[in-house]
Amino acid sequence: MPEARPQPLMGRIAVQLKMISMDQLAEATREQGRHPEARIGDILVDKGFISTAQLEQLVRAQKGVVARHRAKAREAAPKTPAATPQPPAPGPRAVASPPDPPSAVPTPAPPATAAAASARRDETPRDSAALDRLLRDAVARGASDLHLHSGTPARVRVSGGLVELPGGPADPGENERVVLASLTADELGRFEDRGEIDVCYALGGEARFRVNVYRQQRGVDAVFRVIRPEPPTLAELGLPSELARYTNFHQGMVLVAGPTGCGKSSTLAALVNLINEERREHIITIEDPIEYVHPAKRCLVNQRSVGPHTGSFSRALRASLREDPDVIVIGELRDLETISLALTAAETGHLVLATLHTDNAIRTINRVVGAYPSDQQDQIRTMLSESLRAVICQRLVPRADGAGRVPALETLSVTRAVGNLIRENKTFQIHSVLQTGASQGMGLMDHALRDLVKSGVVAADEARRHCEDPRVLGR
Repeated sequence: MPEARPQPLMGRIAVQLKMISMDQLAEATREQGRHPEARIGDILVDKGFISTAQLEQLVRAQKGVVARHRAKAREAAPKTPAATPQPPAPGPRAVASPPDPPSAVPTPAPPATAAAASARRDETPRDSAALDRLLRDAVARGASDLHLHSGTPARVRVSGGLVELPGGPADPGENERVVLASLTADELGRFEDRGEIDVCYALGGEARFRVNVYRQQRGVDAVFRVIRPEPPTLAELGLPSELARYTNFHQGMVLVAGPTGCGKSSTLAALVNLINEERREHIITIEDPIEYVHPAKRCLVNQRSVGPHTGSFSRALRASLREDPDVIVIGELRDLETISLALTAAETGHLVLATLHTDNAIRTINRVVGAYPSDQQDQIRTMLSESLRAVICQRLVPRADGAGRVPALETLSVTRAVGNLIRENKTFQIHSVLQTGASQGMGLMDHALRDLVKSGVVAADEARRHCEDPRVLGR
């Protein structure tokens, strides 16, 4: 029976080379369905189906198959664009085999459009030049993101809104060539296998970009998030200097939360930079992909990216506990296993810094607890009450003068009283602690927005869009 989930190219090659059985491939594919960030080759090794040496052989074989498909598409595309792709001819590392019997799973060619686009990208350097020009234009305009979407004009996000960018790709084919110019050959192979990929793209010493490339109905699209070449400081981000005290912990967990695009990664990078400048310790970051690059200052810094360096957040986090870290930085707490390992690390003498997609402190705590089965949640509340040190929630709000955006913060310090509320499942009472905890550096998001309105930095109508209780702002 065919699997509901498409079987990866590497898995089909492994079956053809008789390294694994169809049942083993099906099991590995189901595992990848549960953990989409994991690569099929790593799963096969983890399950003991193949050895590391066999994985290296499969990687070489896969590259050979992809290369032959590209060559075939390059030769066929100008003459017979509508022709049905034929199986690749055997090469030096003959992976292709005689036609499979009906019961076997054939190895189909990757989509012809992706193969042809990658070949054209290699042949036309102007695609990279066009991409670099668009990225420089986005940076010059102070944009946070560049959007390249098939069939629509290029756009940049400036001060939270999307604005059309002149000179972008004119048609889906050109858009695809420009987008794929951001990928290396290895990244292009993974994109063709998965249909989406997260990578980083460097524009000389001018800027770095976190890139998400994905395939959709009209073609290949990408979003480029602008990342400064050097880690920012709290002052440069407009954040209060009081946040620096959260870097003084030597054990426990500090969470930076907020919706997508609110600057969580930048705030996390600023905190890591402070530790790097002030302490003599070992910092390990686990990201997808690596965004801000932290050179070793007073600390030893190792940065690992999910995909090129490790199979998943949880796998890297489990390994990091044997790598003598003092500080562990997790780009995002995505699943139960990652959350569980992060809590364990915080309990065993490490400072853990991580981000979470939640919009206030109470929901952040409930999200962590709610990730566990109900019969484990009492134990997790106890662990969290002892390990959690602080929650920083932030949003970026457009300034009244139109000159960019300003952060609004909700900060929770986990005092003994807050720890008791977490342990006793009374997190709803934390709201009153935030209201009255200004002397301990705590405050509600609504109060931060009210202060921004009073100082004239943010317009009242804009602040109401982000308030949970607009009455706080008055009329």
